[in-house]
Parts: sequence; C-alpha cells; structure tokens
Amino acid sequence: MASCLCGGIGAACGEVARYLRSCRACSVNSLVETAFALAASNARIAFRTSQTPVIILGTKMATGQKLLPFLFLQLILILMVSDLSNAKGLSLGYYHKTCPNAESIIWKATYRVISRAPTLAAPLLRLHFHDCFVRGCDASVLLNSTKTNQAERDAIPNLSLRGFNVIDAIKAEVEKECPGVVSCADIIALAARDSVSMIHGPFWEVPLGRRDGRVSTLNEVFVELPGPFNNITVLRQLFEVKGLSMKDLAVLSGGHTIGTSHCLGVNIRLYNFTGKGDSDPSLDPNYAVKLRQKCKPGDTRTLVEMDPGSFKTFDESYFTLVAKRRGLFISDAALLNDPETKAYVIRQSSTHGSTFYKDFAESMVKMGQVGVLTGNQGEIRKHCAFVN
Repeated sequence: MASCLCGGIGAACGEVARYLRSCRACSVNSLVETAFALAASNARIAFRTSQTPVIILGTKMATGQKLLPFLFLQLILILMVSDLSNAKGLSLGYYHKTCPNAESIIWKATYRVISRAPTLAAPLLRLHFHDCFVRGCDASVLLNSTKTNQAERDAIPNLSLRGFNVIDAIKAEVEKECPGVVSCADIIALAARDSVSMIHGPFWEVPLGRRDGRVSTLNEVFVELPGPFNNITVLRQLFEVKGLSMKDLAVLSGGHTIGTSHCLGVNIRLYNFTGKGDSDPSLDPNYAVKLRQKCKPGDTRTLVEMDPGSFKTFDESYFTLVAKRRGLFISDAALLNDPETKAYVIRQSSTHGSTFYKDFAESMVKMGQVGVLTGNQGEIRKHCAFVN
C-alpha cells in the first residue's frame, strides 16, 4: 500500500493524494511512473534511511509567486510501502464509504478561505496545535464555555486564536453532505494540512477517524500547552508527556515560519529582562532594536511578524533566524540550548531546509495522533462549539 507527501499548492497535489489512496493494488513502479508524469521537471530522487524507499519529486517555487494553483505547483511526493491503518485506530481513507467527498469538500472550503486570506493559514495550523496539546486532538478547543464550565478557548493563551468561524463553516458544509459522520477534530486536522499546503508548504496524508471530546477545561491549558515563554526544560517535558521527541519540538517550532504575534509575546525580552532595564541577552541586539521600534513598553496589541519578510509563506527561513538569535520568542531561542534541537536548527539553516518539509509532515502526523478518541469514545458533534 502507498501513502504520500506532496508539497506545494493547488488541486493537483490533492489529486495525487487521492490517486494514491485509491491505488491500493498498484506496484511501486507504476506509482513512480505516475509521479514522474505529474512532476516532469526538476525531478530528484532520494532514499531515506529506513526500511522503505522514499522517492522525492519536486519543482522549486519562486519566492513571492501568487497562489495560483493552476499555474504554479511545487510537488514533493513521498511513496512508501506501508499499511494504511495505525495502532491508534486512525486510518487513511476513513470516510471512503461513509462520506466519500468529505476530504474534497474540506479542501475546497479551505481553499476558498486561503485564496482570499492566506494569512489565515497560520491560525488554522495553530488551532490544530493548541487542540492536540490539551486533552489530545479531540476538538475540545472549539467548545464554548457554559454557565458551569470555563472552556479551553477562554484561557488566556487561547484568546488570540482565530479560525473558529472557518472550522464552523466547513463543518456546516460537510454536515449537508453527510450528517453526523465527520468529526470536528478531523476537520481541524485536515484544514491545518490543506492551508499549509496552499501557501507553498508540504502536503501530507492525514489518518482520520478522530472523534470529538465532550470535555473542555480552561485550567488544563496552563498545564499542558507549550507557550512562548517556556525554556527548553519545560518544552522538553511538555513534548515528552505527549510522546513527542526533541526533534519533533524543533520541527514543529518551524511552524513559526508563518504568522504574527502580539507584542505581548515578545516585550518581556525587550524591556527589563533581568531587572536591570536590559533586553534578553540571547536575542540579537540589532534585532532587539528593530523590535523595540515596533513594540513599545506596555504595548499588547501591535502585531509583529514571526518570520519577517516571509511570514505569509511556509519556508525554512525560520531556522536561519533562530540560528542568528533572531527567533521572536523565548521558546524559539530555547532551541539553541539543547544539543539535539540546536543541531537541527543549524542543519536546516545551513542546507536551506533540506529535510524540513519531510520532517514537518512526519511530525504533524505524529502530533495529530496525540490522545485521539476513536471507536465509541466521544461523539461526532453536530456543531463544533457545542456538545450534542
């Protein structure tokens, strides 16, 4: 059986994924021939050091090109012989019989949003991250608070989350096609993947079958969710308890290549960091000067780009910034305080992100399986903000 990772934008990438899912009896050779036909230029082949070969086919997307999937396509296709199911009860093609158009509906709905507002890709990715780290990937972050319970979305770290309306709109479309079948948790995972691929990032296969949780508790956010002020020791603990490695920490931090942050997240590094009126010594002083021009003391509302110059495009430049001590958050700078994460940062910054897309796809699949509810656990919500 085969699965794929293709990076780039446009419907062609999704078509590759759908073809591979349907081609359960195809030989690897026939799949490779199909891949070469789809990515006829600038093809390159590599093999990963594992039990299965990895064929990577790609065309390079020029920086600044617009989101026109019918004109431009960056394609990275990974083919491997593997079983489509996994031990956590998720599987590729999970809705093939119960809602065969689900993934297509979600892709099209996400594209309509991202084609108009590409900056929403970062919030949709962040929504998935915040969901999975608290109670697992069960869409608990979408639940509204009630008179008797304060939910996750009202915790201070989640007050800046966006994209709830996008998920609600997608859910409504899916419900029209297949009432009570597709979970909000799966929609979050697919919308995150699709939105990243639409801004020149990787496309990866998402195992599906998550069910929605019925519990959402504000206080759990402060215990389980990694934050911008965490040092490397805290980050290690928060990732390890979720079954994620230090490599996953470095790779997923690369998601900061897109998006913005309020000055609230960085001001602590700019003013009186050690109580002596100074800035964080781990922050490049020249960069600190530029940040202070934007973020004045007490400013909590001004937005700053996490990856200046390319914050709308998914790329590897985040690692170059971190290597130069220009990561925006304390948690970004912390990557240089651990041998493994530092080595990963240096490797990606010095090789133009040679393995970042592949690594990001693998870590996203791994994160997407944290604490999932499957089978008879949880429910399939009718409306993502409310339990049934």
